[in-house]
Amino acid sequence: MMARYFITTAIPYVNGKPHVGHALELVQTDVLARHRRHQGHEVRSQTGTDDNALKNVQGAEAEGISPQEYVERVATRFADLGQALNLSFDDFIKTSSDPRHKPGVDKLWAACNNSGDFYQKSYAGLYCVGCELFWSPTELVDGRCPEHGTVPEEVNENNYFFRLSRYQDQLIKLISTDELRIEPASRKREVLSFIQAGLEDFSVSRSVARARGWGIPVPGDPSQVIYVWYDALANYITAPGYGNDNATFTHWWNGSDERLHVIGKGILRFHAVYWPAMLLSAGIRLPDTIFVHEYLTASGQKISKSAGNAEDPTDLADEYGTDALRWWMLRDVARAGDTDYTAQRLVARANEDLANNIGNLVNRTLSMVLRYRAGTVPPAARDNPGAASLRAARSDAEGDIAQALAAFDFRKAVEAVVRIGDEGNRYVETTTPWALAKNERTAHASPHALDAVLAELVHTCRDLAHHLTPFLPESAARIAQQCTTVDGKIAQPTPLFRRLEITHP
Repeated sequence: MMARYFITTAIPYVNGKPHVGHALELVQTDVLARHRRHQGHEVRSQTGTDDNALKNVQGAEAEGISPQEYVERVATRFADLGQALNLSFDDFIKTSSDPRHKPGVDKLWAACNNSGDFYQKSYAGLYCVGCELFWSPTELVDGRCPEHGTVPEEVNENNYFFRLSRYQDQLIKLISTDELRIEPASRKREVLSFIQAGLEDFSVSRSVARARGWGIPVPGDPSQVIYVWYDALANYITAPGYGNDNATFTHWWNGSDERLHVIGKGILRFHAVYWPAMLLSAGIRLPDTIFVHEYLTASGQKISKSAGNAEDPTDLADEYGTDALRWWMLRDVARAGDTDYTAQRLVARANEDLANNIGNLVNRTLSMVLRYRAGTVPPAARDNPGAASLRAARSDAEGDIAQALAAFDFRKAVEAVVRIGDEGNRYVETTTPWALAKNERTAHASPHALDAVLAELVHTCRDLAHHLTPFLPESAARIAQQCTTVDGKIAQPTPLFRRLEITHP
């Protein structure tokens, strides 16, 4: 039965060019969307950029250009990742310039205001521009932001506040019962602990002076702009039509069987606490699931532009290939705990799994069909006891992949594909097709044994293409093409995966 899914990434600040950490979330979300499309479901996947942050203004000032010029230029680099990483997103929203966004933000503000959830007060606090968040002194680590390691600035001004505290009990119930599902369970516990400690109302506006005039104005109050996180979170509903296209919004937000947010752990509070409360206030349906991924690190440190350890994913895709980069992120990145990125790990994994395993199996299979059967694929044998393990790997893969991705375990999902390659190569070594071919020539043995082996292997390669499609769509398509017969014959195979070498440490 076909279902409908709406899947989103977080939208990153565009205060610098993308790094490999951004690519992880994009690839994971793309795989989830592709897999569900592959199953025949209706899917909308969405990403974009968060343009209205103060750090973007600071980036523009440093270059001596306007904020709009700055964010348009940098946002283009993020949009270009679609080609570099072979992504299949259906929508890309830029919050500063997309005509759908401001009307939706204004409507959301009005809805929360009508619920009586805004009030004004003067406030003094410790503000991290990198997080765009006020921190309490007890949350700081040695006086520094726990996310960015910077010393927050002291801010004192009059802002609009949102009555977050009003929704404390409701949020606890929604999250504890998994009506709002947070994965993995450790992040669910983290959110519940934060809420149960007591929620404080949070500021949802900034003075125009401190925002340098950049951002969406508070409706009816030109002295204030809407807090960037309130504005940015709204992208999940403004892009599908909230405030500008009710039919599309109803179809994709209200009408989806699952609304899924894929985010990094550093922005969990915004998505699992602030955002649901805003939607409750506005009377809008909540997301169903929030999947929280860990970070990629470099030498154990968080990847960031300021740390000078931010590899550009476009450069990596150019050097090693898009599918090699995608594969490493799916095969090596842990579901729990941060994962260190190195070129050595990427190259080793691509060579082991793609070149030596999957690519080798396809190449040797098709080469043997050409050598021993002139390119004609023999009919499959109904019974083939020697292929029991191989057939089990193939038949189990569909369910294993679906189960793993439902649990957001990408590593386990691709292991099901690798298992087919392992069993296929093991089957070749066990059955020794070259020996069977020799027996046909020298002992005039029946061709049925070799036919059964070759047919089994071609079937395996075709299954590999099918199961690999959500993960490595380009390589899957090449495998399928090479396994396709034209006028009853396959063509000479070409190498699917080049062996990689490290181009720089």
